[in-house]
Amino acid sequence: MFPIIINNQPVFFVNGISIVVFLSFGLFVEIILTQIAVLLVLKVDKKELYRIPLNMIMFLAVSVTSAAVFWLLGGNHQTFDYRDSTDIIAVFGYAISTFIVNQSIIKLFRRFLFKQKMRFFDKGLVWELTSSLLVIPVGLVLAVLYTEIGMAAIFYMGIPIVSISVILRLLYSYQQINRYLERTGQIGHQLTKRLEIEEVYDVFIQELGNLIQVDYAYIYVTNNNEYLKLERLYDGNKKVNITADYERVDRDEVFSGKVWSIERPITFGKAKEWSTINNEKIPLHIESVLSLPVEYDNDVIGVVTLVSKQKKAFEKYHFRILDILTNYLGVAIENAKNYEETKSKSERDSLTGLYNYRYLENQMEHYYQVLPLDQSEIASLIILDIDHFKTINDSYGHESGNEILCQIANRLTELFYEHAIIARYGGEEFVVFLPETDLTEAVQLAESLRVNIASIPFILREHILDYNNSTEVSITASLGVATYPLHCESHSELIRHADRAMYIGAKRKGRNKVAVYEELQTL
Repeated sequence: MFPIIINNQPVFFVNGISIVVFLSFGLFVEIILTQIAVLLVLKVDKKELYRIPLNMIMFLAVSVTSAAVFWLLGGNHQTFDYRDSTDIIAVFGYAISTFIVNQSIIKLFRRFLFKQKMRFFDKGLVWELTSSLLVIPVGLVLAVLYTEIGMAAIFYMGIPIVSISVILRLLYSYQQINRYLERTGQIGHQLTKRLEIEEVYDVFIQELGNLIQVDYAYIYVTNNNEYLKLERLYDGNKKVNITADYERVDRDEVFSGKVWSIERPITFGKAKEWSTINNEKIPLHIESVLSLPVEYDNDVIGVVTLVSKQKKAFEKYHFRILDILTNYLGVAIENAKNYEETKSKSERDSLTGLYNYRYLENQMEHYYQVLPLDQSEIASLIILDIDHFKTINDSYGHESGNEILCQIANRLTELFYEHAIIARYGGEEFVVFLPETDLTEAVQLAESLRVNIASIPFILREHILDYNNSTEVSITASLGVATYPLHCESHSELIRHADRAMYIGAKRKGRNKVAVYEELQTL
């Protein structure tokens, strides 16, 4: 009646009773008892029906082997006398054999039949040893009393055996919850240290999969309160699947959408309880479901859903643990968002959205710090300055000047976004840092940018000439190019040389030009 499930294996407290039955009625009746125990206690799904005959074979082998040891040690259940040292030794041999053979068969089955790597001295062994040390002595006393007073012994010793079983089960549950709580605190500590939101998702889903045995685990986050976006999926094999980032769930759709809608947890122990929910997003053969909202400041910002192919896979303590974890997750998500927003503001130019000069310098410095010792890596830099920008501000107004700066930023992003760091250098100047780009390619890119700016007019809507109509204005830009290590030995020199090329080689020679630092050296 009171097995403990450890590592997916039940630990029975039937040993004490089986000794009494064996000593009183013989091997055949004891085998019948243990087989009935297997059939009544072992609950498996349809696809795991093979476990029933496997366990019956295992218990049969244990019964026969233990009885053989008992007889080899001189024991005889028909003439058992608890005052005879030979019979006592035989009983202890029986009990020890039961324990050893049971554990050995379990380990052999799991290692060679199920291909599971496991240690011989694991939690299951420790708990069966503990239960045997407590239950078997009580069983021996029951056997002695049964020979003396008959059936009345069951009433005297049955209560202690049941009490020990209940106490052991409660003790195991208590220790299990303590381990979960301790690990939950560690996960919460890890989450609070993560400042990047992607790291928060990664840590949570990986640790959750390690903590609670599930087939699938999902992290959904609300997207502008329109739908739930799948951020992470745990697939049961300890692999984080990031290919489903674009999958969405609407309100009331499947389990997560339902939780988002009602803003309360839901839990199901078997498929019949949620059979009316029919959706292709639900994996096949799912039975148990545990889904909780992720809340922050009284708002639901996401949903965490666990599903298992086993019936009644989630206990009450799983709910409490996941409730704590989702609270940690909600705080960690908001902290990461605030950090990334603050970081973005410190790294980005508020007008154009490009990186600022401080970020550019840090990235260039890091680039040169990680270069190989032979300094063989190349990089180029383009610096751009809008020609006659003050005249544009005077003629069309400063808001129009800002429009041009933003449109320049957009054109830079379209041209260089895949392989460059683009920054606003200050005022009307922009810098494009091109890792792994030689001088020839950099000049070609700079020339393409110059032609783009000079040939495509800029649309001004906030100008001061006519509030009702937009206007077009044509502008030009001067550009300077320098390359590492051809022109310099450090990132600061690279910027300075490109700046010198732009002013001396382009600005002073008529503007709307691309100038290279190397060309200046040959003048």
